[in-house]
Amino acid sequence: MRLALLSAVMLWIGATLLLSRVRWFARRPLVERLRPYAAAGDQGASRAGLLSVESFRDVIGPVAREVGSRIASLFGVDEDLATRLERVHSPLDATAFRVRQLGVAGAAFVLGTLLALGLRLPPAIGRLFACGVPLLAFLVVEQQLARESAKWQSRVLLELPVVSEQLGMLLSAGYSLGAALNRLAVRGRGNCGRDLARVCGRIRQGLTDVDALREWAALERVDALDRLVSLLRLNREAGDLGRLIAEEARSIRRDVHRQLIETVERRGQQVWIPVTVATLVPGVIFLAIPFTEAMRLFTES
Repeated sequence: MRLALLSAVMLWIGATLLLSRVRWFARRPLVERLRPYAAAGDQGASRAGLLSVESFRDVIGPVAREVGSRIASLFGVDEDLATRLERVHSPLDATAFRVRQLGVAGAAFVLGTLLALGLRLPPAIGRLFACGVPLLAFLVVEQQLARESAKWQSRVLLELPVVSEQLGMLLSAGYSLGAALNRLAVRGRGNCGRDLARVCGRIRQGLTDVDALREWAALERVDALDRLVSLLRLNREAGDLGRLIAEEARSIRRDVHRQLIETVERRGQQVWIPVTVATLVPGVIFLAIPFTEAMRLFTES
């Protein structure tokens, strides 16, 4: 009876939200119908219905963002969500991402509850299962974004030596810094090219080229990019900036090569873990058999 009542209430709420989008069901009020004929300053405002999708999103959005941030901070995620979304060029903002993330967690909660009831688990284990499944779904979505952000940073670091060399050649050929950045943004096809397109867009919005590059470096949080931007700040002061940028590109290549060697060494060490386990377990078994036999003989004598 309770399940039927809850299903009826949820069906009523869902039907109301869906029908509020239909024109013949949700008739526009008189104020909205007269708004196009009002003054120009009042035409941009819109009024959503009481139970419309816009009003529901406006109510649930701040709550989802706050709750999602609290849960993420409890599990050690300190970096701002908006920064990570902007870094990977996501079409979602922080509120839309948190709403979608909590929606996935809510669907996982329903699925976990149904599985707990269907498997007839004990009450304590059922509650733990019903709460653990949505938490796991929440963390999976969070981990996907963190992995994508780290992958983007790694890709920027790998592309940075080539971009630095091209930028140094263009500056040595007589290009200004803004023209060189614009050329790399138009011709670039990687992550740095997409980031430079955004940098050029910020320059067209009124920022100086140095300020736009500082924004890029603060967004990416890559040490090599910070050093490159500190060199580009000397564009109007240094006379041989192309040579300095070429030296910095070689330094970035050495850093990338060092990280690659560390990764290869780490993976080479990880290969020995299954080999060690595979040889250690049989060895322990073969040593335990004569040891237990000797202990049995000593205790019987």
